[in-house]
Amino acid sequence: MENKIAKAHLRYVRISPRKVQIVCDLIRGKDAGTAMAILMQTNKSSSEPLMKLLKSACANAENNFGMDPAKLVVTEVFATPGPILKRMMPRAQGRAYRINKRTSHVTIAVAEKA
Repeated sequence: MENKIAKAHLRYVRISPRKVQIVCDLIRGKDAGTAMAILMQTNKSSSEPLMKLLKSACANAENNFGMDPAKLVVTEVFATPGPILKRMMPRAQGRAYRINKRTSHVTIAVAEKA
């Protein structure tokens, strides 16, 4: 029997990948219920989008692959950098400093535990 993997992608979220990766590390390898509980209790800005993404991945697993939602495990979760929005900040003596507003692409994969 092949092991099916259901994925969900979140593109162009306006949070730095470094900040998203901190929360990704908390839920990697956990079962879906535990991961959801961790995300609900984590006081980070990226926990809310990741919670919605995890719900989406679980729904994909249930509807597209017929997996049991009680047996799902977060097998893969990672954040990669998206495009950077470059802005200018006025500084003293007519100078302008660049402000980089970073974006992320996040992927979550869930599978049934054996």
